[in-house]
Amino acid sequence: MSRRHGIWILSLCAALLAGCDGAPEELDGGTPPGDAATPNPFEAQVARGGALFGANCARCHGADGSGTAIAPRLVGLAEGALPLDPPASRMVRTAQFVTVGDVAAFASVNMPADAPGSLTTDEYYAILAFDLSANGIDLETELTAEIAAGLTIPR
Repeated sequence: MSRRHGIWILSLCAALLAGCDGAPEELDGGTPPGDAATPNPFEAQVARGGALFGANCARCHGADGSGTAIAPRLVGLAEGALPLDPPASRMVRTAQFVTVGDVAAFASVNMPADAPGSLTTDEYYAILAFDLSANGIDLETELTAEIAAGLTIPR
């Protein structure tokens, strides 16, 4: 290769490198692929559920869901939250909690204790999403009845 061709190739490489800042190219002037600005619908549901939990559940189950003298633990699966079988000291629950759908069915009929069934379906699922997240379970989509029915509570 001649010296002239080598200089031309080096100049071309330098020009290409100067135009590349290492950032992903935007598509059609939009957001770069995989950009964190796209919200995860489950995270938004968890945030809404946290506010609803504080307003409807915390007074009995504790601010962090770790339970109180009047209501059981909802957070801390390793510490006994949401046990498969109803505790012997149960006041309301009689069915097993195998899936998140089982918890949803119970909560939507029996909770909050002072106003059972008073929340919307979306509100119950938002609270359950908050509880799942607090237990270290995160989803990539909103929690729905269909997803809850197939989501076994890890033991």
